[in-house]
Amino acid sequence: MSLDRAVPDVVPATADDVDGVVALIGRVFTVYGLVFDPTVEVPDLLDFARRYAPPSGMFFVVRDAGAVVGSVGIERTGASAAELHRLYLEPRLWGRGLGRALTEAAIGWCRAEGLQELVLWSDTRFDRAHVLYERLGFRRTGERVVENDVNDSREYRYQRAL
Repeated sequence: MSLDRAVPDVVPATADDVDGVVALIGRVFTVYGLVFDPTVEVPDLLDFARRYAPPSGMFFVVRDAGAVVGSVGIERTGASAAELHRLYLEPRLWGRGLGRALTEAAIGWCRAEGLQELVLWSDTRFDRAHVLYERLGFRRTGERVVENDVNDSREYRYQRAL
């Protein structure tokens, strides 16, 4: 990866970015030794327009030389709340502020939309992300076991007021 800027541009995604986001998530799953089947793990991305097109939601990416190297989605869950989805970064770029930039873009969009609460679920193995969420004011408020999951996933619930 050649990203020259410390924090590159976070830009709105389009349906044309879906394949790049799916590939990015697959690379992250590989780092964690997880099985990745897009139809099971990311069905929301396969229904991108309905889930992430405004006003239902928004999706942001970071690109490097045209390739998607970071992603985050926001989906409205009610009149005043939303859920954050698909915060993923190219593993070689971890620790460079991209996760913060993507999450702050999501928070900014939610605030501009008048939303008051943002929640997310994160696999318990994604400990680096948990540190980021807590630094950005999210509180861990629950835990669940993902049913019928080939990766035997457990997830933490995080939430924060906007």
